[in-house]
Parts: sequence; C-alpha cells; structure tokens
Amino acid sequence: MAGGKIQKKRHGGGGGGGGARLQGGIPFEKSKGQHILRNPALVDNIINKAGLKPTDTVLEIGPGTGNLTKKLLEAGVKAVVAVELDPRMVLELSRRFQGHPLASRLKVIQGDVLKCDLPYFDICVANIPYQISSPLTFKLLSHRPIFRCAVIMFQREFAMRLVAQPGDTLYCRLSVNVQLLSRVSHLLKVGRNNFRPPPKVDSSVVRIEPRKPLPPVSFKEWDGLVRICFNRKNKTLGSLFKQKRVLELLEKNFKTMQSLQNAQESEMGEEKMSPDDVALLANMVEDLSMETSDEKDDDEMEIDDGDVADDRASFKEKIMGILQQGDFAEKRSSKLSQIDFLYLLSLFNKAGIHFS
Repeated sequence: MAGGKIQKKRHGGGGGGGGARLQGGIPFEKSKGQHILRNPALVDNIINKAGLKPTDTVLEIGPGTGNLTKKLLEAGVKAVVAVELDPRMVLELSRRFQGHPLASRLKVIQGDVLKCDLPYFDICVANIPYQISSPLTFKLLSHRPIFRCAVIMFQREFAMRLVAQPGDTLYCRLSVNVQLLSRVSHLLKVGRNNFRPPPKVDSSVVRIEPRKPLPPVSFKEWDGLVRICFNRKNKTLGSLFKQKRVLELLEKNFKTMQSLQNAQESEMGEEKMSPDDVALLANMVEDLSMETSDEKDDDEMEIDDGDVADDRASFKEKIMGILQQGDFAEKRSSKLSQIDFLYLLSLFNKAGIHFS
C-alpha cells in the first residue's frame, strides 16, 4: 500500500479519500499509508518489470487487500511472503485467498516490517506505506543473504532522490549512500489516480539491485565523510573542511589513531563494509530521507590561521593539503561521483585521517 507525502508527524495524506472503504466496509487508515492500487494494467506492468522466476520466493510488504499478491501468485513463483501490519488487512487476505488453488504458496506475516526479522527471499515487490521509505530501503540493503532485486513503489520525489546523479538538484546524501550499496533505476511514473483513495502526490516504481560484492570500504568511514560533505553540498570542500567543528572532530580522530598505531590501526586499515555497517543507516533516517540543497541554517565558523595555535594550524594545513592533492579544494559535493568520494576517502585514510 502506498502512502502520502512524507512528513514527520502527519503520515499518509490521501486527498479526497477519507471515506474510502474496503469491499467489506472496513475504512482505510491514512495514518498507515493505506492507498490500494486499483489499476490492473499497472499491477501487470509492475509484475512484468520485476523479472520473476519460477524458483523465486517473493517478499511483499504491505499487501493490503491482495491485488498485487494475487498477480504475484499467478505469475508462477515458488512462494509469496506478505508482511502486513494491519490485522484487518490480514483477515481480508485470509478471506480472499481461502480455497484459492495457489493459497498454499502464500504466507502472511502480521507485524511491523521494520521490527520483524525478514525471511529468505529472492526478490521484493511492494507498494509500501511511504512514511517507511528510508528505513525500509536500508533494512532491505542490510538483509542477508543478499537478494537479487527489489521493485518498489515510492513517493515520486523520494524515488528521484534515489536515482539522482551528480549535478542533479535532488542529488543528496541519500542518493550517494543508496548508490554505494546498490544499482538503482527508475522504471515508471505512477499518477495518484491509480490508487484508492488517491494520495496527494505522484509515485514512481524503482528497481534496486544490491551490489555484489559490497565496496571494500568501511561504511562508518564512508558515512562520516559524506555527512560532512553534504552538510552544505553546494559549498566548496575547502570551505567545509575549514569549519571549526569539522577540524576539531578530525583532529580528535587523528590523535586517537596516532595513539593506537600498532594493532588497532592495522585492523582499521583492513576494515571492509559489513552488514552491520549498512544496518547503521536505519538509524539515520531523519536526515537522509528528504534533504535539500544547503538546508542547514546554522552558520559554521571557519578557522583562520591567525586564530589558532601552531599545532591546530599545522593540522588545518594537513587537511587542505589532502584536498589539494586530489584537486578537491574547489569542488562541491553536489557534483562529485561515487568514485570521487571513494578516492577522497582513500586520500584521507592514507594520511591517517579517519571519520569514525
């Protein structure tokens, strides 16, 4: 089921659908993002783009009344596991598929998909409540064993952030983090009138394919760097890394690493991205989901060489030297690619500068 516009306190947002009900008279709850796909041709299109195989176990999230569920079963997959929070919908699914010739292939789990342990699955096909877009995306990407792909309906703006490229207005920290872990492609735009009740925003279907293997980088390090870079994505990196708060953080990390040069420093250098690293993203949803350019309003103090002691000035010179070495000082995060960020992180790490 799709939801309305992403908001912190007001979820759902189905315009003109307050009185919409299920066939049995059960009202939809906008707070749960209950907007049911009503266009059979659109459901068929999503199924076709999913590339299902007869051996697939399919995970469906928020099946609602089962319109997509039915098509998944009829596509000839091995099994469909549907996770539904609303007990009324679970009952509706049970009634709908009772006596259905393919009912033995359907397993319904009642619970919160963000809190329950997900079973094995090959592919995820879902029309989700939009208020869980960020945490669900990163929960899926942290799932093991790695699945083949996910074909998911998102709020259109969120979807366009997922697929945004360097230089695009919507390119943000969310874009960079998701694309580090997966290949993301936009499949189709879906108008709001394809839902009952219609939400206030349009939607898009996106395909997410986890990268195999994961990039050889510590995600803690990666996200620490990207968090700084996208604090104000249109400022030059030279300006960002002159900020007092940033320099103090990096100098503290540097001194800590200096005091642990031997065994622990060696282990740090060999650290790779792990599922636990990826799972950390689920705790970063508030500032990952709907960022805008230069959204930070607080003024950051830049450190001038005359305002600091010799050791602090020396450390600042070290940071600026790293940026200049890679020709990054005058570049902006909004224009940097995955390769650029990986290269920048490697330059910092080689110089003993860490972000976690």
